[in-house]
Amino acid sequence: MSLHALSAHVLPHLQTEANSSPLTPSPLVLPHRHPDKNKDPGAEDKFIQISKAYEILSNEEKRANFDRYGDAGESQGFSQQQHRQFHRFHDGFYFDESFFHFPFNSERRDTSDEKYLLHFSHYINEIVPDSFKKPYLIKITSDWCFSCIHIEPVWKEVAQELEALGAGIGVVHAGYERRLAHHLGAHSTPTLLGLINGKITFFHNAVVRENLRQFVENLLPGNLVEKVGSNKNYIRFLSDWRKDNKPHVLLFDHMPVVPLLYKLTAFAYRDYLSFGYVYVGLRGTEELSSQYNINVYTPTMMIFKEHIDRPADVVQAREMKKQLIDDFLSQNKFLMVTRLTSQRLFQELCPVKKSHRQRKHCVVLFTGEGEKFAEAYEAFLTFAVANTKDTLRFVHIYSDRQPEFADALLMDEEKYHGRSAVVILERRNNAGKIAYKALEEAWQGSKEDNFILLDLLDQLRTDPGLLSSETVVSDLNDELAPMFLIRWFYSTLDYVSDCWDSLFHSNWREMMPLLSLLFSALFILFGTVIVQAFSDSSDTRDAPPSGKEEAAAKTEKNDASFNKESNSRIPKKGFVEVTELTDINYTSNLVRLRPGHMNVVLILSNSTKTPLLQKFALEVYTFTGSSSLHFSFLSLDKHREWLEYLLEFAQDAAPIPNQYDKHFLERDYTGYVLALNGHKKYFCLFKPHRSGDEGGTLGLCEDYNTSQHVEARGKSSSSPGSRSIKNKLHKLSFWMERLLEGSLQRFYIPSWPTLD
Repeated sequence: MSLHALSAHVLPHLQTEANSSPLTPSPLVLPHRHPDKNKDPGAEDKFIQISKAYEILSNEEKRANFDRYGDAGESQGFSQQQHRQFHRFHDGFYFDESFFHFPFNSERRDTSDEKYLLHFSHYINEIVPDSFKKPYLIKITSDWCFSCIHIEPVWKEVAQELEALGAGIGVVHAGYERRLAHHLGAHSTPTLLGLINGKITFFHNAVVRENLRQFVENLLPGNLVEKVGSNKNYIRFLSDWRKDNKPHVLLFDHMPVVPLLYKLTAFAYRDYLSFGYVYVGLRGTEELSSQYNINVYTPTMMIFKEHIDRPADVVQAREMKKQLIDDFLSQNKFLMVTRLTSQRLFQELCPVKKSHRQRKHCVVLFTGEGEKFAEAYEAFLTFAVANTKDTLRFVHIYSDRQPEFADALLMDEEKYHGRSAVVILERRNNAGKIAYKALEEAWQGSKEDNFILLDLLDQLRTDPGLLSSETVVSDLNDELAPMFLIRWFYSTLDYVSDCWDSLFHSNWREMMPLLSLLFSALFILFGTVIVQAFSDSSDTRDAPPSGKEEAAAKTEKNDASFNKESNSRIPKKGFVEVTELTDINYTSNLVRLRPGHMNVVLILSNSTKTPLLQKFALEVYTFTGSSSLHFSFLSLDKHREWLEYLLEFAQDAAPIPNQYDKHFLERDYTGYVLALNGHKKYFCLFKPHRSGDEGGTLGLCEDYNTSQHVEARGKSSSSPGSRSIKNKLHKLSFWMERLLEGSLQRFYIPSWPTLD
């Protein structure tokens, strides 16, 4: 019951019994209503209520307590204690806060956070766009949060300090704004995060004042403020106004580090101004301080425009406040004659008129770059400084960089070619429609030109119809926009930075699906590799495969490591390294050859060694880039028995006659090539090219009997008249191609014979 309701309920009883004011104590009132005198059943309750009302209304302190807690008098202590100690939680549970001394209920929450409370729509529509002008420090809190209460004093102090410096502050109550808390990625309370340029960064450190200040400072880009003053680099800094198309600001202070206030200001005005900082205590800054007459004991801010020898404006104060700096910079955001480099700048300098009183006319100098146009530009700048007004904006534009804009206003007239021109214009709408008037002659900066332009501006004040010509212009090109590759590089860098930060600081509940998918893929990949690497090779040691298995074996690909090497077999040397296969290197070059490696062995004799090796090197040279291939030769005169033992396992395609054949010792195997896989114990066979065989012998698919009769002629096969020695290895390179493809027939052996 409110105080007014209580008064309305009990005062009529008091006024009836006594003719005194309800706020005036009267000892004659209460006895008439004493329950002993009145036998009414509710008399006692009425008497108590009237007594309490009289006591409350006659005491200002009790009246205030009644308005605040809804009760007073003897039950006031109990009522306040009950209000303080017991707070309803949901519908049936009460929590005694006095035990912990924490004000958990939302009614007693610190009211300093209320002005910072954020809602989802407010965050999306206002806070995120505003984060491109200033960084935000946001706290996610909730009721029944012990840690939130613990950090409250530090948060309150830092929030007030940062807000005064220009940073944004926000508070999200996770209990009421679950959608916003989830959008921010906060799954526990308290959570502190920073927001700048629409990007969220979480705070992962102890909640103390220094850490929070440093966190906000680290959110800002590192190149906002340039330190100047030593080695006369201030001249270079101030002269960059031509390239940046911005005024340059210098702050002189006795602090060795750039103040956070200045960095936040530089971030807010980075699109309009370039900022430099001069530490007056640094050796070498005396010349700069004396040149501009700086009081080294008082912070001083100077702004320079087209003339670097003197500042355009100065402000000096013992304590630089944000409001003072904002007022100072907002009045000096542009050069005296700004160059139009983008459509955004054109719209801001030459806004569309909203009413007759808000008319703003732009005086545009169309000029070019170089010394040829310098005199005309300087004259226009002098005229602009002398005739600065709120309703006029003096700008210039490079005709060669904005050709469409220049042609629309100058009509591509010959009298303006290679010369400067002045146009007065007014934007009529946002679609590009403008009214304008161009000076009749080209601008040379003479006194006559100045008088003509001044006369036109005077007429324009009284006669807006002076701008009789109208046209529609296209949007200006953004001359200072970074190149596509640079934008792509920075976007990629930001994306990688976000991924790196998310990997180490993101909530693990969000990362679990991604981690599960990643580990599953790695498990499958490594499991496949391990199974393939350590698979039992007993199947390869069995008897030669059946006919169906042979057909399947022809289409089988080589193992993964062999194929990978064969895909990039660019020769790495200018020669072919061919070693002789002997009993000394037999074990290392064949028996214990690494998995996936093959030794390609040429069979030759002492008489055919030189020509066959030359032809062999020529045919296999293009395959020497593969590290899985090794090249050797075997002497037929020394190891005929070893060779014939291997050829016995190729009887299906090349049956070998027994030793009692009369041509046994005359059989010529020179020019045979064997590709030996030492690990899997199989070989592929290349037979020499026969005269009249156009395709050559790329495998063992032809009839060996025919070859046998030809070879049975003995030594006549090696005569120059029937077949040249080098021609035996004709088409060997094609055979090597099929070897790397894995399409050759394989002949398996149980074990490698010894090489005696």
